[in-house]
Amino acid sequence: MNLSRITPAIALSPLDGRYRMQTSPLVDYLSEPALNRERLRVEVEWMILLANGYPEQGNHPVLPGVEPLTDDEQTYLRAIPEDFEDQGIMELAQIEAKTHHDVKAVEYYLDRRLEQAEASLGADTQLPRLKSLVHFACTSEDINNLSYARCIRGAVEQVWLPAAQTIVDRLSEMAVTHRELPMLALTHGQPATPTTLGKEMAVYVYRLNRQLGHIRHQDYLGKLNGATGTFGAHLAAAPDVDWVRLSKEFVTNRMGLVWNPLTTQIESHDWQAELYSAISHTGRILHNLAVDVWMYISRGIFAQEPVKGATGSSTMPHKVNPIRFENAEANLEISCALLDSLSSTLTETRWQRDLTDSTTQRNVGSALGYSLLALDNLKGGLAAIHPNIKAMQEELDQNWEVLGEPIQTAMRAAGLAGRNGMDDPYERVKELMRGHQIGKKDVEDFIDTLDLEPAMAERLKTLTPSSYTGAAETLVDFDRA
Repeated sequence: MNLSRITPAIALSPLDGRYRMQTSPLVDYLSEPALNRERLRVEVEWMILLANGYPEQGNHPVLPGVEPLTDDEQTYLRAIPEDFEDQGIMELAQIEAKTHHDVKAVEYYLDRRLEQAEASLGADTQLPRLKSLVHFACTSEDINNLSYARCIRGAVEQVWLPAAQTIVDRLSEMAVTHRELPMLALTHGQPATPTTLGKEMAVYVYRLNRQLGHIRHQDYLGKLNGATGTFGAHLAAAPDVDWVRLSKEFVTNRMGLVWNPLTTQIESHDWQAELYSAISHTGRILHNLAVDVWMYISRGIFAQEPVKGATGSSTMPHKVNPIRFENAEANLEISCALLDSLSSTLTETRWQRDLTDSTTQRNVGSALGYSLLALDNLKGGLAAIHPNIKAMQEELDQNWEVLGEPIQTAMRAAGLAGRNGMDDPYERVKELMRGHQIGKKDVEDFIDTLDLEPAMAERLKTLTPSSYTGAAETLVDFDRA
C-alpha cells in the first residue's frame, strides 16, 4: 500500500497528525485557508473604502464612475470571507491550480462572487460591474502583508498568549503556595545557600511576565503602497486622490494595524523579527524551566502523580517518567530554531523584492505550533507534580555546612565592629566545613569559640538549613511587579 494515496490524506507533520488536537486552534489563523480568508477580507474592505470613502474625505467614492455601496452590498461583500468554508476552499484551490498565483486566485474568486451578486441583491446592484475595483492598484504584497499581520496577531493574541499565560498562572500559584517551603539550593550542582521552592518558581514567573509584556505590546505593521512602495499606479490612475492619506486610513482604521509609510514592494518584516525573537526568548526560558523541573523530579524535590492506566516504561512497571517535560524540551528546541530562522530571514530582501519571505512565512504556523505543543506539555506536567516535603527536609538536614556562609559573614561584621578574634573568617569556616559532614552540634560548638555579641551568637545558633532562607518568602511578591 502506498500511504501517499490514502484518503483522507495522511499528515506528514506531527503537528497535523499525532498532535492535531493540541495544535488545531492555530488552524483558524495560520493555515493556508485561514490566510486566504484574510486575503478576501482585505480585498473586500479595500473595495468598500474605495467605493464609500471615509469621514475625513467626505464619505464619497474615491474613484469616478463608482456609486457608494448600499448597506446590503457591503453586507454581501463582507459575507464572502465569512462564508469561506469547505466548498469555497476547494473552489479557490481549483482556481489557483490554473493561475499558479495565490493572490490572483483570490481576485478571480471575488470576481465570481460579484458576478453572482444579482441573485442575492437584484438586478439593480452595481457589484457585477465593479470587478475592476477588486485589487485596484494593489500588488500581491499589499494584500499579503496585511493578511499575514492580521493572521499572526490573531494566533498570538487568541491562542499562544492565553496558553503561555496558563503556565505563568500555574507557576505563580505554586510560588505563593510554597513561598515558605525551604529547599536546598544547588549552585554548580553543589549544596549552597537554601532557598524556598516558591521563590524559585517566582523567578520564572518574573522572567516570563517580562517577555509576555513585550509580546502583548508588540506592534503589527502593514503597508498598502504598490509595487515598489511609491503609489505609482495609484497616482497614474487618479492623480487627485491623496493616496498616502487613504493608505494610512485603510491600514490603521480598517485593518487595525500600525501603518508603515516607507517600504519596498514588501513590508520590511522587522516587527515579525521582533515578535519571533521575543517568543523564542520566552521559549528558552520555558526550556530552562522544563530542564530544572526535570532535574528536581530526578532529585526528589518534586513527586509525580501517576496517571491511571498510563505506562511509564515498556519493561519497568514501577517508573513514572517525566515525559511531559522532555516533550516540552524537544518541541521548544524545534520551535526556537524555526523562530530564529524566521527572524533572520524575514528582515532581508534583494533590492526591492524577492520571494524568499513568501516561502519562509508559510512556516510561521509550524514555529508557533511546536511552541503551543510545548506549552500544552508543560501545562500537563506542572499539573501532575507536587513537592516531596520529606525528601526536601532530609536533603537540608544532611547539609549543615551551608550555614558556613552566614557564620563567616557575621564574623566579618563583628570584626568591623571591633570584636576580637575575627581574623580570616572565610578560611576558618572553610577549615571547619569544606569537605566535612557536619551537624547542628558542630555548628554550635564553632559559634561558641567566637567572641560574638550574645545576641548575634544566639541568632546564629537558631539558624538551621531549613530556616536560613533569608527574604525568599517576601521576594515572591515581586513576581507580579
